[in-house]
Amino acid sequence: MASMRHLSIVAVAAASLIATACATQTGNQTSTSAPSAGQEAGKPVSGGTLRFVGGGDVDHLDPTSAYYTVTSGLMRGYARQLFTFGSVATEADTTKAFAPVADIATEIPTQANGGISADNLTYTIKLRDGVQWDTQPPRAVTASDVVRGMKRICNPVAGSGAPGYYTSTIKGMKEYCDAYAKAFEKAKPTAQALAQFQNSQDIAGVQAKDDKTVVFTLTQPASDFLNIMSLNFAAPAPQEYDQYVPDDATFRQHVISDGPYKITSYQATKSIKLEKNPAWKQESDPIRHQYVNAIEVKMGVTEPDAVQQQMEAGTADLSWDLPVPTSAIPRLKGSDPNFKIFPGSVTNPYLVFNLQSKNENGAMSKLKVRQAIEYAINKTAIAKVYGGADIAVAIHTAIPPGNIGYQEYNPYPTPGDQGDPAKCKQLLTEAGYPNGLNLIGAFRNAGNHPANFQSYSADLKKCGINVKGLPVRQGDYYGAFLQNPTIAKDSKWDVSAPGWIPDWYGNNGRAVAQPLFQTNCTPGTTNFGCYSNPKVDDLIKQALGESDQTKAAALWHQVDQTVMDDAVIVPLNNQNYPIYKSKRVKNPLYLPNWQFYDITNLWLDPNTP
Repeated sequence: MASMRHLSIVAVAAASLIATACATQTGNQTSTSAPSAGQEAGKPVSGGTLRFVGGGDVDHLDPTSAYYTVTSGLMRGYARQLFTFGSVATEADTTKAFAPVADIATEIPTQANGGISADNLTYTIKLRDGVQWDTQPPRAVTASDVVRGMKRICNPVAGSGAPGYYTSTIKGMKEYCDAYAKAFEKAKPTAQALAQFQNSQDIAGVQAKDDKTVVFTLTQPASDFLNIMSLNFAAPAPQEYDQYVPDDATFRQHVISDGPYKITSYQATKSIKLEKNPAWKQESDPIRHQYVNAIEVKMGVTEPDAVQQQMEAGTADLSWDLPVPTSAIPRLKGSDPNFKIFPGSVTNPYLVFNLQSKNENGAMSKLKVRQAIEYAINKTAIAKVYGGADIAVAIHTAIPPGNIGYQEYNPYPTPGDQGDPAKCKQLLTEAGYPNGLNLIGAFRNAGNHPANFQSYSADLKKCGINVKGLPVRQGDYYGAFLQNPTIAKDSKWDVSAPGWIPDWYGNNGRAVAQPLFQTNCTPGTTNFGCYSNPKVDDLIKQALGESDQTKAAALWHQVDQTVMDDAVIVPLNNQNYPIYKSKRVKNPLYLPNWQFYDITNLWLDPNTP
């Protein structure tokens, strides 16, 4: 997840990472058709249906709460923000996508153009002409829609996975969110009740000055404010959304688009179809295009090899949510132009502990038990699941390489990163479990995730920890399972292995620590185990208020050290990302934040089967 997300060091790291990234499987067929004149000139060709095939569903279709990387990639087509992130064509260009660019906003606000006040606390943002909702008739996206979108971040049903980005930055946002939560502690969150609260309560720092102007007031200067406003959580919301409970089944049948595509069909766990949005105007959108006629997602294929075979055969164009088969990597490396390897600066996978679990006398709440597991895991073996050293490298820190606050150190060293069962047993005994214990390990039922579970559970068994596997449907894993605190508090799982891509790169000090480790146990949270440490919260607050980037980086590193001292997660691998496309996909531009090709900029060769 999360969603489902580099500094100057990334430019250096990228050069070494490109050569070691993973590979995808590509086709060996050649087309017998001659290329069109448009293709020869490198000009886009309109038409055709882009075909995705994969295993599971989206986590959410509602931009307010979606946090799965593939969902974010799909939303590129139907949900716009004031600002967004760019895409890149080559592995070496990755850093070019880090700076936010104007999307619905007419321009990037600065002090020079009057968009930012002298004290850096007020942002005045003008909305672009011609941006419209796909309503009947089409209606302009207004500043009030931006305000409504911000209010929905705090809804108690399917809120944002990272509300801390906004509550710690925008004046009055925390108070608004606290009041929203309190209002529904006992009241049923019906669509009418939610809308009534939102429409009767204001966020002090979010105001619609007029239809074309929205003004944000911050609690303190935030150099990454445009970054957090580029996330889908901050997407405007049309007034029609007041009719639905956020992201419920009815909402999913009535998603309204302001992008080049709109959802015309959604069948849970089966398929999604997007077609051209007639209300969208090219002149209103400097980022996207409308080259393909339709985008189809077919779900239910859970084996990466099967998806790869379809792409090679030309019956599918892109993998939806499954990786390149590990076994195909040696064959593909350096041999296929349809295969790309992009550098990674991620924590994927990592083990997270459910600190709310009451199983085994609350074993997960005991530091020495968690530390025992830190020592137990063979990270080298897990890297092999994903393709070995060319693909995945063992990491030891909560903040992965290539992100602000990263400093290499290893608080739980084992020989060759292969685990230390004896140290694990020693700590278990000290924790009061000399005969071991039994845990529940939740894992996704597709891709490499079952093999990853088998690997880490075998490591834990060597020191007396038996892990009972709990398979979770791929599409439910984040949104319906890990991000539901009730499931954690009901002790339905003890350990699990999600992944984390920072929400943005570049100036991204908070993009790991805040969503994963700041106190937050509300629906939609990405602090999956409900970890809470006042020291970490205070360090995050200090880092966000520090204008000196060197000092801020040192504070983020202190967050890392504290989290690792508390053994909140077991960082396993940093992975480079392999991605494959069928031969007919042209102009594939990569979105580093989402590890996804930009569906609004590619086109299809009509002469390639």
